[in-house]
Amino acid sequence: MEKENRRDYQKIGLKAGLEIHQQLDTGKLFCACPAYLRSDEPDFVIKRKLHAVAGETGEIDPAVLHEMEKGKEFVYQGYKDNVCLVELDEEPPHLVNEDALNEALKIALLLNCEPYSAAQIMRKTVINGSNTSGFQRSVLVAHNGYVETSFGKIGIESIALEEDAAREISKDGKMVVYRLDRLGIPLVEITTKPELHTPEQIKESALKIGEIIRACRVKRGIGTIRQDLNISVKGHERVEIKGFQEPKMMIETVNQEILRQQQEIKKKKKIGEVRNAKEDGTTEFLRPMPGEARMYPETDLPLLKISRDRINSLKKRLPKMKHEIRDELRKKRVSEEMINLVVDNLDEFNVLIKVYDKDANLIAKMIALWPQEFASKLNKDVLEIKKALNERELEKVLEKLKEGKISEGDVKGILLKVASGGNIEDALKIEKMSDDDLEKKLREIVKEKPGMRANAYMGIVIKKLGASIDKRKAMEILQKIVK
Repeated sequence: MEKENRRDYQKIGLKAGLEIHQQLDTGKLFCACPAYLRSDEPDFVIKRKLHAVAGETGEIDPAVLHEMEKGKEFVYQGYKDNVCLVELDEEPPHLVNEDALNEALKIALLLNCEPYSAAQIMRKTVINGSNTSGFQRSVLVAHNGYVETSFGKIGIESIALEEDAAREISKDGKMVVYRLDRLGIPLVEITTKPELHTPEQIKESALKIGEIIRACRVKRGIGTIRQDLNISVKGHERVEIKGFQEPKMMIETVNQEILRQQQEIKKKKKIGEVRNAKEDGTTEFLRPMPGEARMYPETDLPLLKISRDRINSLKKRLPKMKHEIRDELRKKRVSEEMINLVVDNLDEFNVLIKVYDKDANLIAKMIALWPQEFASKLNKDVLEIKKALNERELEKVLEKLKEGKISEGDVKGILLKVASGGNIEDALKIEKMSDDDLEKKLREIVKEKPGMRANAYMGIVIKKLGASIDKRKAMEILQKIVK
């Protein structure tokens, strides 16, 4: 495809829609197990083979049949603390996790969707081994929304709540090893309407939806969000591209897929299929395009009821967007540098600012800047530092600061001692100089070197009295003495 034609997306009839799957940061969806991953040796292993079944139409889905014909054996690894009989398909699913449902509904409301008052939980047949039951549970919770972009409103077709699959650990011939710690983690699936017509529009829509998702309780990091793209050009059936981790790769992949589909049309081929996104922007065949034949109702669970009272309650506590958060932090006189650091730690910031509201920048440094510094200085992992400097430990320091038992100048040194392995109570035992004693010392310093400005004395004061003195109080006293 020539460069000028490649950019004429309207002429080639480019049509695309996004499917974004995001893990929620709650317990598992249909049991009481916690939702976290482990990398150590499993506590137990089981082996199974899966077989295709007909959906509610009475037909076996072609994508399901494709997987069954491979004749694979599946090995499942599990742990006693985050895997139960539900994941092993030896016990019926429990009622849907209320926290997960609430987070999915918050995302739906932020995307201007209309929640359903009742919904049927469905089974989606999956026999690639990633679900021990041979199906994935999924339920539509909302529909008919939109997201604002610079290209105008992009329609949201539906919001679904579903369970994540087991994660593949290894593959050897016809044997695949899965770990069950991920199976059952709640996913919210956001499907846009097929009204994206340029690569830039696709990328921006993915980023906008991602910003809204991250305002809610979702997991972060590689593998916690998966972005799929349904795409076609005029004369070719829809192709589903799976596996985008970064929106920045979408533009290149879309252009490569346009070229591939146009070459297929010239060969008189136009069949839709599921393909995998590769790092170089190309795609590779995964399986035939699934159909509705793999969906059928979940018989072990009742209809999901979503009351108007629940929706009204959630509307009152919707999270703020990042631009709103930034505006609020600016009003609290937090510097732009600190805002960039603290914007993803807002919950902790809001808890701590209630304890000590005199210096928002100090709070920002405590939770976002100093842990990075300490990790580098102590040659430790930053997560280890943050575990030592948890919210409760920071509250203790701020409570002492509020009571006047330590000064702001003491805080960093105290936190460094705790990050180094020290006890918080011992680190807080600081002999604090009284205001009267501080004034006496400052008058002596001024008497020794008279005629200087207040700012000029601070270097001498810190050298003689130490960096842990209350610098703000010292400056107030100096300005009173030298005026």
